Amino acid sequence: MHWVYYVGRFLTRVLLFLFTRWRVIGKENIPAQGPLLVVVNHINLADSPIISLSIGRKAMFLAKEDLFRPGFAGYIVRHFGAFPVRRQGMNKEALRKAERLLAQGMALIIFPEGRRSQGARLESAYSGSALIASHSGAPVLPIGIYGTEKIKGRAWLLQRPEVTVNIGAPFYPMSGNGKVSRAQLDELTRSIMEHIAELLPIEYRGNYAHQEAGNDES
Repeated sequence: MHWVYYVGRFLTRVLLFLFTRWRVIGKENIPAQGPLLVVVNHINLADSPIISLSIGRKAMFLAKEDLFRPGFAGYIVRHFGAFPVRRQGMNKEALRKAERLLAQGMALIIFPEGRRSQGARLESAYSGSALIASHSGAPVLPIGIYGTEKIKGRAWLLQRPEVTVNIGAPFYPMSGNGKVSRAQLDELTRSIMEHIAELLPIEYRGNYAHQEAGNDES
């Protein structure tokens, strides 16, 4: 990993300790080693480093290609352990990269919604996470993050908002060895999002609010 990755994790830990009330629930659900596809809802740009730090494993993540523009921001994103993917669909290069990383026993973080949600509520997901899961057969670790929507402006530095990372039990998706129908892909995408929804307070579930209350922390 690049030095940006380690410095970024250190700074994230310091900022979380000083300016938020950060808590991680369900750390015992994280496999200590082996391939792991981490699926998370997306509220704030800070979600990526927070999730990376919270799972306690070296991890890479997929980020929308818009973030990889030339310049300082693009440099940081690229060297923090991210690689680009099209928002509207999983291109072959990104899929192959994801499969290689998982085959090497890495943890890979992906935001199925493909963007930050409006109003911190779950939005309909793209099928990229389901495609990676079905191709790789790696265990899927669902995580619900909330409270990061309050990290904006300057006021939050004094308010110390509560940021919660709720980690669910890993599950194994069906493996189609790359041969899955559109209906199967849609079903797996929905299953992934339902697992995430169960880890969020009801008011964050958005398009998946029909789910039964699972691990409510509201």
